[in-house]
Amino acid sequence: MIPAMPASAASSRQVSYRVSVAALRFGRFAAMGVVAVVILIAGVWASWRTAPYVMLTKGRERGTIEVARCGDDSCSGRYTPISQGSSGRDRVVIEKTVAVRKGQTYSVVVKPGSDEVVRSGPAGILYAWVPFGGALLLASVVVAGGLGRTRAGWVMAGSGVVLLTAAFVTV
Repeated sequence: MIPAMPASAASSRQVSYRVSVAALRFGRFAAMGVVAVVILIAGVWASWRTAPYVMLTKGRERGTIEVARCGDDSCSGRYTPISQGSSGRDRVVIEKTVAVRKGQTYSVVVKPGSDEVVRSGPAGILYAWVPFGGALLLASVVVAGGLGRTRAGWVMAGSGVVLLTAAFVTV
């Protein structure tokens, strides 16, 4: 015959089991929250490489570039100023992307202290935030799956898709 366990020992084990489960849930929630936040911060960090030049144009040199040559990773061409205080340049460099083609003219902003330019206007703003759109898509999986916040995950994924689609259409 197996001796019966006292009632106080059984309830003590149940309490410790509940505490363990709660601690594991909190640990998972905290870890997935940190992963989601790190992904979003990385997306903003990558986007902020060009976003301030495109979004905060007051006092910056603005103009157009007529793309004359393209290499493996950049294109160059003549810069024609639009804003006051900006001077024309025979050669400025723009990053070669799918949206930059030889012979085309684009609105640009000059990065201070360099001959490098970035696209401006709606296309430039949306293109600058493409890394953040990708981060939203990636973080949505973590939020929905790891945190169990399905609606928030869908909202993040939808926002990322809208941002990426808008950038694709305008660029």
